[in-house]
Amino acid sequence: MSLHRPPLWQRIKPHLAVFDGALSLIIFLIMSVGIVTLYSAGMNFPGRVEDQLRNILVAFIVMWIAANISPQTLLRFAVPIYTVGVALLIAVAVFGIVKKGSRRWLNIGMVVQPSEVMKIAMPLMLAWYFQKREGMIRWPVFLIAGLLLAVPVGLIIRQPDLGTGVLVLAAGFYVIFFAGLSWKVLTGLAIAGAASLPVIWSVLHDYQRQRVMMLIDPTSDPLGKGFHIIQSTIAIGSGGVTGKGWLMGTQTHLEFIPERTTDFIFSVFSEEFGLIGNTILVVLYLLLIGRGLMITANAPTLFTRLLGGSITMIFFTYAFVNMGMVSGILPVVGVPLPFMSYGGTALVTLGLGAGILMSIQRHRKLVQT
Repeated sequence: MSLHRPPLWQRIKPHLAVFDGALSLIIFLIMSVGIVTLYSAGMNFPGRVEDQLRNILVAFIVMWIAANISPQTLLRFAVPIYTVGVALLIAVAVFGIVKKGSRRWLNIGMVVQPSEVMKIAMPLMLAWYFQKREGMIRWPVFLIAGLLLAVPVGLIIRQPDLGTGVLVLAAGFYVIFFAGLSWKVLTGLAIAGAASLPVIWSVLHDYQRQRVMMLIDPTSDPLGKGFHIIQSTIAIGSGGVTGKGWLMGTQTHLEFIPERTTDFIFSVFSEEFGLIGNTILVVLYLLLIGRGLMITANAPTLFTRLLGGSITMIFFTYAFVNMGMVSGILPVVGVPLPFMSYGGTALVTLGLGAGILMSIQRHRKLVQT
């Protein structure tokens, strides 16, 4: 008696069912746009496209693993992950590897950047914290949540790594905001933040002050600190409505755009695909954020709602900050364009976040009415 094995697709299909169809499609489309843009931007960097394809594969594997982990399991591991993350940040401050004046990396048999862990660990921890205090959330709870957020953010900014610090701060703030932080408190914090600007300015590193000054007037040092943003805005503007065409970007291929495969890949895309291309890309990001918010709205518990909302808004923060800094409306802080910029660490972190959203969607409770 012979046994007939089902076709390969039927054997693979159950394993792919964990992916949320709409979210996966949107991410795939953004990644495809990224690969096309990276091919043009990285023509003088052999192997970049192949490396990024491997990064994408790893990101999807991480996404699949995260989608298979239930939110209840994430809830149990939130505190250990946060604790390990903070411990690694402290170890970086003491034993970290210094590169280009920054102490951000740790050698534990392999070189890792612990601050990346906090982009997910921070919302996990705060979502766990508010879940445990559901129904009893008062101002002391928000105060302790602020302290839990301030510790890793302070350690990251001290490295110094302002870009990652901003992302971790945003991830934690979104959880606190969605937990019910009142607008009166937000207004007070905004006023306090504005009043403390002179103090903040005094503790900034020289290069961070220079980035702010270049935002105000990049032409004050056009061949030095202002060169990056000037060339980036020229590339974006020169794309016009329809763009110069794929592989035809002059600013790109004459090597005027800095970091054109990573932080400034949006400048390359804008030059070659113009306003029409930018509109399509922005729509894709809006669809990504919209799908994440839909998953969040259907989440069954406070923990999953806070976690899903924070992760979704992290995607927004990545895109907004990157597009803003390369367009000259925000300081350059080294934030990649999500699912487009070359690089493995950020892509895997984003894939992990997307996988958690898929897990929330997959494990949601269906309430019959």
